[in-house]
Amino acid sequence: EPMKKEDLLTLFDAARWAPSAFNTQPWRFVYAIAGTPDFDLLFSHLTDGNKVWCKNAGALAVIISKNLDDRGKPSPTHSFDTGAAWENLALQGAFMSLVTHGMAGYNADNLRSSLNLSSDFSIEAMLAIGYPGDPSLLPEKVQLGETPNGRRPLSEIAFEGIASAQNLS
Repeated sequence: EPMKKEDLLTLFDAARWAPSAFNTQPWRFVYAIAGTPDFDLLFSHLTDGNKVWCKNAGALAVIISKNLDDRGKPSPTHSFDTGAAWENLALQGAFMSLVTHGMAGYNADNLRSSLNLSSDFSIEAMLAIGYPGDPSLLPEKVQLGETPNGRRPLSEIAFEGIASAQNLS
């Protein structure tokens, strides 16, 4: 079902409170609610694999970061800061029992053109947002991915001291 605008605004408000270098808040979210022409336009930029499972999403969003700081200089942390905002949004979504799913499968060049984005902005990801549905309505192959996936053990991601991190892989 289409997302309620007030639910979406609650998610974006959570994102708004993320920390950022020099408080620049480089993130931007362009969203469209299901059943609107803008939803169809955003949907058209997804890869076929993503279209299969998120055609019934309640909303789609594009996560964008401004890659220049307020002085017009390159911001080395714009992606990092925008990732923090996305995480806030995802956590708020989980709290609200919503589904929030970031995606890298989209045509970035065509999406950039549709949004008329200047080179001052980077597209970081697309996002499907919705109310939980019945997984049995998904194609069988997609259903298999509807379980939590594993994570690397801490021994592969956290290293005490420089010497222990000499051979990262």
